[in-house]
Amino acid sequence: MTNAIQTGLLAYGMSGRLFQAPFVAAHPGFQLRAVTERHQKKAQHDYPDIISYTSVEELLQDPEIELIIVNTPSYTHFDLAMQALRAGKHVLVEKPLTASLAETQALYQLSREVGKQVFPYQNRRWDSDFLAVKQVIESGQLGRLFEVNFRYDRYKSTLNPKPFKEHPVPGSGLPYDLGPHLIDQVISLFGKPLKSHKAVGMYRAGTRIQDYFSIRLLYPDQLHVTVTSGLLVAQPVPAFVAHGTQGSFLKQRADVQEAQLDKALSPLAPSYGLEEAGMEGQLTLVGANDAKTTTAVPSGKGDYMHLFEAVYQAIRNNAPYPITEEHMLWQSALLEQKADE
Repeated sequence: MTNAIQTGLLAYGMSGRLFQAPFVAAHPGFQLRAVTERHQKKAQHDYPDIISYTSVEELLQDPEIELIIVNTPSYTHFDLAMQALRAGKHVLVEKPLTASLAETQALYQLSREVGKQVFPYQNRRWDSDFLAVKQVIESGQLGRLFEVNFRYDRYKSTLNPKPFKEHPVPGSGLPYDLGPHLIDQVISLFGKPLKSHKAVGMYRAGTRIQDYFSIRLLYPDQLHVTVTSGLLVAQPVPAFVAHGTQGSFLKQRADVQEAQLDKALSPLAPSYGLEEAGMEGQLTLVGANDAKTTTAVPSGKGDYMHLFEAVYQAIRNNAPYPITEEHMLWQSALLEQKADE
């Protein structure tokens, strides 16, 4: 495409290989121009025309690049995004955007000063399972909502072999790893909570970081929302649960995009983002005389390409980006909140 957004990746690990490069390469509005690879040069195997720089500084000095994707370890996000903005580039930053509310404020302030945009990479807004939950909630079928629970659980008793994942530095631990996904999904549905309470824990043998958290959020009209994640959950319960005065909706975590991308399935493939049969959500509604009926609710297509389309429209057509500065300030404040004593 003429006038495609020239894009640079700061790393080509799992994130670059699965969640970034395939979409930049497949979207006609982008050109995957360059990547930073300090040691092994792997990107050119998948993208023969890509330029592989040995340092971030080299990539930032490339005058053709308009957009930098910051997909490096979490503790580097703020500094590298600030460097990219100062170099006159837009930035797409993976979660967590920063490690503190003050850093988030500083990042957006600099973006205004230099006239470039900050795009938080909150791809889980386009998970098939979450989209099914969103559709049911927004349909009003459940009546007045009073309890919503979102979970993201795993069982990983051993410590992560990547040292930076286990070091207690700012922005480390499960709250900053999976917390941004859950919090952003809730904020996208319900906005800013009135109050919040956080609980955290450290349970794996030898861990130095928090590997469990639960945040309770109070919304208007007595809506209680809880987001929870743990690394020692052997038998996960439904990841999405919503109760209202007229019914309930339960949904397992079922989005297939990560697994498909790991098998090198193109985001443009017809089967991309389609959940497997049998993973439908369960909608139970209460009718006359309190009679209950339960039906299976299939999910639509999950597709992270919508995020890249939003970035494209924001840069080229000045369209509003759906993950706003306000959303990120609320998220940062919740992540930074001290746990209840």
